[in-house]
Amino acid sequence: MLIEWALLGGASALAGALNAVAGGGSFLTLPALALVGVPLVSANATGTAALLPGYLAGAWALRRQLSGPMSPSLLRLGGLSVLGGAAGAALLLSTSNQAFAHIVPWLLLAATLLFAIGPRLVRRRSASAEPRGTWVADLGIVVVAVYGGYFNGGLGILLLAMLGALGHTDMGRMNGIKNFVSAILTLIAVVLYAASGAIVWSHALWMALGATVGGYVGGRVALRLRPAVVRGFVVLTGLAMTAAFLYNAR
Repeated sequence: MLIEWALLGGASALAGALNAVAGGGSFLTLPALALVGVPLVSANATGTAALLPGYLAGAWALRRQLSGPMSPSLLRLGGLSVLGGAAGAALLLSTSNQAFAHIVPWLLLAATLLFAIGPRLVRRRSASAEPRGTWVADLGIVVVAVYGGYFNGGLGILLLAMLGALGHTDMGRMNGIKNFVSAILTLIAVVLYAASGAIVWSHALWMALGATVGGYVGGRVALRLRPAVVRGFVVLTGLAMTAAFLYNAR
C-alpha cells in the first residue's frame, strides 16, 4: 500500500512539473493508476480529476489575456467547451474497460506524435492560417473539447494548433484561450465522471496534491531547463507508455 501511494504521489508530482514546463503530465498519471490496479476508464477519469486544479490555476493565471473583444466570444467558447467536454466524458463512460484497453495505446501514440511536432505545427498554422468562418471555428472547438473530455493527453498542443488554424496569431491570447477551454471542458468532464462514480477520490485527491507541489516546483525551475530536453523526455515517456499498453493489450 505504501509503495502504491508513493508511486501515485511521485507520478503526479512529476506530471504537475511537466505540465508547468511543457505539458504531457497525463502520460504519467494514467499508467501509474493502471499499475496500482485501477480499471482503465476509471484511471483516465481519476487522472483527469487529479490534474483539474492545474487547469483551473492556469486559466486564472492568464485571465487578463481574455480581456477585450474576441471571436468566438468568451461566453460562446465556454458553451462550446461544456458541450464538447460533456460529449467526450459521456463517450468515455460508455466505453468498456476492455475496449478502452485497446484504444489507449493508439490515443497515447497519437498524443505523443502530436506533442513531438506540436511547436512546429503551431508556428506553421499561426503564420499561414486565414481567419475561418464562425461555424468552422465552433466545430473545431467542439471537436477538440470532445477529445479532451474523452482523453486529455496532448490537449494543450491540439488546442493551440486548432486556434492557429482558425486564424489566431497572438500567442498570449492563444494560451489564454487554451487554458480557459481546457479548464471548462475538464471541469464538466470531471463533474460527469464523479456523478457516474468513475473517480477513485482517495487517489485523485492525493494525486492532486502531488501535481500541485510538482507544478509549483516545475514552474520555479522552468527557466533553468532547456525546453527541447524536457520535450524529448515527454516524447520518450509517451512512446514507452504506448509500447507498454500495446504489450498488455495483446
